[in-house]
Amino acid sequence: MLGIGERMTDPSLRPEPFPSDDELMARSVAGDRRAFAELVERHEDAVVGYLVRLARSRDRAEDIGQETFLRLYRARARYRGEGRLLAYLFRIATNLLRSEERRERQRRLLSFFFPSEEHEEPAAPRGLLRDEAQAQVAAAVAELPLRLRVPLVLHEIEGWPYAEIARHLDCREGTIKSRIHRGRLALRARLEPYWCGGKSWRSNDEKKTPATLSTIDV
Repeated sequence: MLGIGERMTDPSLRPEPFPSDDELMARSVAGDRRAFAELVERHEDAVVGYLVRLARSRDRAEDIGQETFLRLYRARARYRGEGRLLAYLFRIATNLLRSEERRERQRRLLSFFFPSEEHEEPAAPRGLLRDEAQAQVAAAVAELPLRLRVPLVLHEIEGWPYAEIARHLDCREGTIKSRIHRGRLALRARLEPYWCGGKSWRSNDEKKTPATLSTIDV
């Protein structure tokens, strides 16, 4: 029987080393699916926890977390993390969340000009109507003068605050507010055929306060 010292020095009896993230990624690239599953088990809680803090929704965080690991799997052959896989995952998750929020802002912009589905009586499939509405909004935005288009898109689609847009465009904050207001009015006039019920468009900031005669465009 081997003594304690002999067991510690015998290479055949030493525990297998804990595989690094880079080693598991290399094995995954080589076709080892279990290696990738081990990476998911290792980092899933950290990724979802990070997203919960950003999105403040567990369900949303779990959905984006799953997509994060799917994106990593698809791009595993291009990974060059050098021991920084978790940071790489956080970057993927952040970009996915940013893209989702941008799409949500675009849908919100559409909703100001297109009636809600429960009040629609479409003569064509809803998907076709929605695609047409998106095309009409995109065309209307593209037709705006650049001085109106840029601040409107930055504020309503990208979510920039007035002060940041003013710094970016090197002009006064009041000028930015005026241009966004004029851009909204121009879009409303352009999209009148697709806008039923007289619904008013209030900006991101205006939606934070109750609607009054002073905050609704008429």
